[in-house]
Amino acid sequence: MTVAPVVDRLRAWAALVLPPTGPLPRPTVRNYVFDAVLALVVGIVSARYAVDSQDVPARVVVVGGLLRPVPLPPPPQPGAMAGAVVIAVVGAVALALRRRYPLAVLWVVLYATSASPSESPGLTFYACVIAAYSAAAYSPHRWPALASLLVAVLVVAVFRDSELPVVPNEYVPLLVLVPLIMAANGLRTWKVRTDEGRAQVSALEREQAEALHRAVEHERARIARELHDVVTHHVSVMTIQAGAARKVMASSPGQAREALLAVEAGGRAAMTELRHVMGLLAADGADPADLAPQPGLDQLAALVDRLRDSGVPVESTVSGQPRPLPSGVELAAYRVVQEALTNAVKHASGGSAAVTVVYGVDHLRVEVVDTGGEPGPGAAAGNGHGLIGLRERLAVYGGTLDARPRAGGGYHVIASIPVQAP
Repeated sequence: MTVAPVVDRLRAWAALVLPPTGPLPRPTVRNYVFDAVLALVVGIVSARYAVDSQDVPARVVVVGGLLRPVPLPPPPQPGAMAGAVVIAVVGAVALALRRRYPLAVLWVVLYATSASPSESPGLTFYACVIAAYSAAAYSPHRWPALASLLVAVLVVAVFRDSELPVVPNEYVPLLVLVPLIMAANGLRTWKVRTDEGRAQVSALEREQAEALHRAVEHERARIARELHDVVTHHVSVMTIQAGAARKVMASSPGQAREALLAVEAGGRAAMTELRHVMGLLAADGADPADLAPQPGLDQLAALVDRLRDSGVPVESTVSGQPRPLPSGVELAAYRVVQEALTNAVKHASGGSAAVTVVYGVDHLRVEVVDTGGEPGPGAAAGNGHGLIGLRERLAVYGGTLDARPRAGGGYHVIASIPVQAP
């Protein structure tokens, strides 16, 4: 059996076990400074412990009312103190890189722990605790980090025949206060960031509302400019031709007739271009060159019948005394019904709708209600400008539009347009 297949297999297993869940952390200068100070403090404490543990005083016990000496362990060999200090320093210095290489730091500290004498458990204990926390918090290798933590527990608490170090009484308040201070600081930081996030969301909503308002104003200005350019030219020509016809009507009827024909042609051209400009606001796919008469309320029945034939249950009700209304008002009312039913088909598939037209004394009320349903195939294709266009169209005639979800499901659209009393 050759070595290459074995190596390839080991690499494949390592790729399965050691895939990082993210990039290695990139500590900041502030993080490096904090870790360096932490390593310095732990190193000083551990080195002091190494020096103090070598100076063991004579121990005595009371036996039968008499003081009896207890045999002490043999004196340390030459260089034992230096070796203990080196172990303590190595375990502490490694903590300076605990954020950048958390797993490697943990293994260095574990090696130092395994090399430390059993009678001095405090040499690397605190460094081991910090390194284990850093591996769990910062290492992108999840499974190796968990395995290393298990090894750390076994090395410190099971395989070593020594007692864990006892925290001196003077350090107990510090161990209680430091976690409390850190928790309070973390809570305060979280609250500040939450407030900042809410403020940013509110500012973004205000900016979106202002952007929408500016878009509406820009659209109004653009339409006004286009209408001005379209109408001004043809009306000017019509005015000149009408004045010429008036002057020569008695003396030259033929020239007057030609001038009036020019006025008629100019009026037709103005209407054609006007419809072209207004067609820019129509629904997607509409042909602005289509010169067919614009729909009115008399065509609502045909619109409802088309939806019924497509499988959408729609009810239509007309109340009040129907009467002729200005073509613009009827077109606006028709567009309201058309847009509301189109949205019902898109966003409430499987539901039903009801259309109500009320001829009031001084207003026209159009109401469209749907029962709700599942989003249809074209629900994601809308641009959200339909209701904005309807509000602008109704505002031309002093009307209002109220569109909102119903409490029991579905959508409710109400349009009210002032009209002259009959």
